[in-house]
Amino acid sequence: MTEGASPAAPPLPAASSPGGVTASPGRVAAGPARGGAAPGRKSRRGRAGWAPWIYLAPALVVIGGLLVYPVYQLGLISFLEYTQAQVSGGEPTTFQGFGNYATLFGDEQFWQVLLATVVFAAACVVATLAVGCALAVLLTRVRALPRLALMLAALGAWATPAITGSTVWLFLFDPDFGPVNRMLGLGDHSWTYGRYSAFTLVLLEVVWCSFPFVMVTVYAGIRAVPGEVLEAAALDGASQWRIWRSVLAPMLRPILVVVTIQSVIWDFKVFTQIYVMTNGGGIAGQNLVLNVYAYQKAFASSQYSLGSAIGVVMLLILLAVTLVYLRLLRRQGEEL
Repeated sequence: MTEGASPAAPPLPAASSPGGVTASPGRVAAGPARGGAAPGRKSRRGRAGWAPWIYLAPALVVIGGLLVYPVYQLGLISFLEYTQAQVSGGEPTTFQGFGNYATLFGDEQFWQVLLATVVFAAACVVATLAVGCALAVLLTRVRALPRLALMLAALGAWATPAITGSTVWLFLFDPDFGPVNRMLGLGDHSWTYGRYSAFTLVLLEVVWCSFPFVMVTVYAGIRAVPGEVLEAAALDGASQWRIWRSVLAPMLRPILVVVTIQSVIWDFKVFTQIYVMTNGGGIAGQNLVLNVYAYQKAFASSQYSLGSAIGVVMLLILLAVTLVYLRLLRRQGEEL
């Protein structure tokens, strides 16, 4: 031993647990297993996990009664032979499987109506978004009084029932008494006689009653954008179109997703405007869309199973379009 060095401390004996497992002296006694939680904490987490569902239960019950059950009945009837004879009890209801769908897909008129519905709905969605977004930007550029007048006029169009708006538009374009023909010098021109002119007239009415939702929603989103961002873009010399395309549209994309999906759903299942303004689908059914076509099959022809099959096809198409649209946005890294 060298001089000045303290004697080495004797080693401590290893502690032994009651089960005979030896623990090192520098190791702190272990509590519960790593990753485990105390029983009280588990119960609290369990209660916290169920709490949101308890609060949502009343709404889920209402949605189940108003949405899930009717969709179930719609799908069930589409697999049955269900006509007026079965409704009145004269004949028994029989299971048809996919027979109604085979009959539907084998009907050439169904494919013509489906194509017309897709084209018409796409035109309505594009026109509604264009008008609504343009007026939303305009609202941010005008003074308070014109802004209030435009908002009240738009909300009045939005609050007008579809059947009332359709009747008013029919009067405006009436070949005998309508002011539009007089202003344009068209005489007794009938807008509902031709297929494309009738679709155009209905499109104008659909856009008129639909753009306020887009305008108000997008306007609220623009108001939430920091003013410094828009001022910086203007100082850099960007035009209004460039500001919208490069600054506002990317920042408002979540809002635009909502209004686009809503517009697709509303315009794809248009019924009242077509039925009222073209008198049930136009001459020889030239202005039929899927909703009116389903109504004719179910109630005019008493083929309730075929009408239900058309409803199921419409539901699947809308679900597919919505899911594909959301998937494309997620691939672009958008938070929804």
